[in-house]
Amino acid sequence: MGTTAIPSLMIVAGEASGDLHGATLARHLRRLAPAVSLTGMGGPRMAEAGVGLLSDVTRLAVVGSSEAVRRVPALYRAYRQLVSRLKEEPPRALVLIDFPEFNLTLARKAKRLGLPIIYFIPPQVWAWRRGRVRLIARLITCVLVVFSFEVSLYESAGARVRFVGHPLLDRLASPPTRRESRASLGISAEATLVGLLPGSRREEVERLLPEMIGAAVRIRDSRPGVRFVLALAPTVDRVLVNSLLATAPVEVEVAAERTYEVMAASDLLLVASGTATLEAALIGTPMVVCYRVSRVSQLIGRLVLRTPWISLPNIVAGRAVVPELLQDKASGAGLAGEALRLLDSPTALEAQQAAFSEIRTRLGTAGVGERAALSVLEIAGLAAPAPLRATGR
Repeated sequence: MGTTAIPSLMIVAGEASGDLHGATLARHLRRLAPAVSLTGMGGPRMAEAGVGLLSDVTRLAVVGSSEAVRRVPALYRAYRQLVSRLKEEPPRALVLIDFPEFNLTLARKAKRLGLPIIYFIPPQVWAWRRGRVRLIARLITCVLVVFSFEVSLYESAGARVRFVGHPLLDRLASPPTRRESRASLGISAEATLVGLLPGSRREEVERLLPEMIGAAVRIRDSRPGVRFVLALAPTVDRVLVNSLLATAPVEVEVAAERTYEVMAASDLLLVASGTATLEAALIGTPMVVCYRVSRVSQLIGRLVLRTPWISLPNIVAGRAVVPELLQDKASGAGLAGEALRLLDSPTALEAQQAAFSEIRTRLGTAGVGERAALSVLEIAGLAAPAPLRATGR
């Protein structure tokens, strides 16, 4: 295998959450090994962190299997660009972040090229496809897992695995306070605030925001004076959100790229299942989780889902901590019913918050980005400075 004059690493992420975690990893890699060049696929956060992007498909992220078909041409173009770079300028290692269908296909090519492959935040095989664990063990040089219960799963398949903790622990080591966030958003201390987080993908917003608006109307009718604020993800088109809110019979304020402030300021969240649910749990804000996919994706999900829950707080806790409303149950009436039940019960809200404290302890300790970066450099044969190598382990 040839080498480049400047040692490089390739980092590949395909969704907004992967872009976020890839950026955290990239910042630590640049600090620990500033001479190493970083290239790959990701989004604006990774680019800002110093990754030279060959492609950005984060805005193409979709929900469910049937919805992915129309994205295939763009993904294939991105795949060909990455493979071309792997062949022409082989990196010292390939780092994959979630995005399993794409990344495992890329891993097969990298394996044939003899490259070390590191999977940081591997796919949730314990929820969907346990058989894929063996494939990952066969292809991947080392798996850096973010949940402690994943270690035994991968070890049993013969994979080299390390538990580094969840990268959100770094981002939320000092989360914004309720008082600061309310002041920033212009919300009084006495107001009841419900935050709306309809997702980071267009399809999620199209399916969930109308139901969240319907819930907001019912909540307002039951509790006049409640305020609503929508946390707009950077990957979601503001025009789409404005069009859905234009005819809403309730006022919903929009806060762009201020998700953590919305979470911290809110008394309750209506949130799409995904990384945001874990972020909210770490901040300590009670929530109602919802999700909708196409009927085809729903049928496929029923066949392959291996856990009784879909939200990360419930999965990490191992029990039903937050209510989950899926498919037809994720209606305006259903969301409002759960929201009002929680808002009317301080005991229920406190029970969620107590469980969130337990969840935080299960995710490890801060310093995740550095631990992951040190592992990547070690596996790639790129030594970090000796004083730093010992930190964070």
